[in-house]
Amino acid sequence: MDIFLTQYTGKFIGPVAKLLGYLMNWIYEFTCLIFPESSALHGNIGLCIILFTLIIYLCLLPLTIKQQKFSKLSQKMQPEIQEIQKKYKNKKDQASMMAMNQETQAVYAKYGISPTGSCLQLIIQMPILFALYRVIYNIPAYVGGFKEYFSETVDGIMATQGYQDIMSKFIEGMNLRMVSLNFSGTDTEAANSIIDVLYAMPTNAWDTLKDTFSSLSGVITTLEGHLEQANYFLGINIANSPSELIKYGWSAGKYLLVFGAILVPVLSALTQFLNVKLMPTADAAANSNANNQANSMANSMKMMNYMMPLMSFVFVFTLPVGMGIYWIAGAVIRCIQQLIINKHMDKIDLDKIIEKNQEKAKNKKKKKGIMENQISNMAHMNTRSMSDKANIGTNKTKAEVKDSELSSSGKQFKEGSLAAKANLVRDFNERNNK
Repeated sequence: MDIFLTQYTGKFIGPVAKLLGYLMNWIYEFTCLIFPESSALHGNIGLCIILFTLIIYLCLLPLTIKQQKFSKLSQKMQPEIQEIQKKYKNKKDQASMMAMNQETQAVYAKYGISPTGSCLQLIIQMPILFALYRVIYNIPAYVGGFKEYFSETVDGIMATQGYQDIMSKFIEGMNLRMVSLNFSGTDTEAANSIIDVLYAMPTNAWDTLKDTFSSLSGVITTLEGHLEQANYFLGINIANSPSELIKYGWSAGKYLLVFGAILVPVLSALTQFLNVKLMPTADAAANSNANNQANSMANSMKMMNYMMPLMSFVFVFTLPVGMGIYWIAGAVIRCIQQLIINKHMDKIDLDKIIEKNQEKAKNKKKKKGIMENQISNMAHMNTRSMSDKANIGTNKTKAEVKDSELSSSGKQFKEGSLAAKANLVRDFNERNNK
C-alpha cells in the first residue's frame, strides 16, 4: 500500500478525513498549549487520539441513547412480530405477503421505531473509522505543528547530492515497501514523500538513517527525539504496527516492547468483547427464538458478537498502534457510556414511550387519512364535473337532432286533424322559446 503525505482525496472518505484532520490538529495545538514542552504529554499524538475519541463518542451519545431505546422497544414488541409471522407462516401468495408487511409496519409504527433504526449509528461510525485510519496513518498531512518537526531533516536530505538514489536504496535496504517515493514531481511532492518515509520508519531504522546521512546525524537525532515525545505512547511508536514492533523487539532483545506490542491487540479484543456483553441488543436478539427466522437472526447476532473482537485483534495487530489506541479508547468509553445508559434505561417507563408513539402514529394516520379523503373527493368532483359536462353536451345534441328531424320533415298534416293541432302547438312553443 502506498502512503502519500498529501491529504486523501477520495470523494466520500476524503472530506470526512479532512474534517477529522482539523479536529485532530486543534486537539494537538490544545495539548501543546496546556502542557509544557518538558512534559511527555506536550503534543502527544496518542493523547490526541484518546481526546479525539472522547469527543467523537460524546457527539454520538444522542444516537447511542436512541439506539438503546430502539433495542428495548424491539425486545418488547418482539412477541407481536412473532405472532404476525406465525399467522402468515407457509403463506407465500402475494396478498398474504402484502398483508403481513402492512401488519408488521403497523407494529413498528405503534412502537415508534424504524426497522433500520439500529443501523444508523454503524453507518455513521464506519466513514469515521475509515477516515480516522487515513489521518492516523499520515498524521503530518493533517497536523501542521507535527509536520514542522521534519522540516530541517528533509531540507538536509534534499540538499545532499544524489539524495534520490540514496533514499531509494535506503527504503529497499530497510524493506520499507509500504512507502513509495515520488521524485518525479515538484520539490514539495519530493519533500512530502520523504516525510512519509521518516514517519513510517520502524525504530530500528533510525541508526541506519544516521549512518546513511552521516552529516545530518545531529539533525536526525533531534527529529527522533521530537517523535519520541509526540509519536510515542507508553514507550510504543504509534506509527508502527504491533507486528513490526514485536519483530524488532524480539531481534533487539527488548522483550518489554514485545509485551507492550502484544498487549495492544489483546486489550482491543478484550474491550470490544466487554462492550458487546454490556449491549442489550445481544439479549434482545437471544430472546427472538420463537421461529426459525428469529432463531437464525439470533445465531447471526451471536456470531457477530464473537467475530467483532476477533476481527479487532487481527486488524489492530497489522495496523498502526494509533488505530489500536482508538479502538481501545472507543471500547472503554462505550463501556462507561453503556453502564450509565443501562441505569438510565432501567428508570425509563417504556409504556409511556409506547403510548406517546401510538399517539404520534394515530395523528399521522389521521392526517394521512384526511389528505387521502381530500384527494379522493377532489378527484370525484372533477370526474363528476366532467361527466356532467359530457351529459349536457350529449343531451343538447340529442335535442338538436330531434328538433332538426321535426323541422326538416316538411310533412303536411290534414287541416283540423289531431296531428295538425299538435304541430301548431310545437311551432308556437318554438317561437316563444326564441
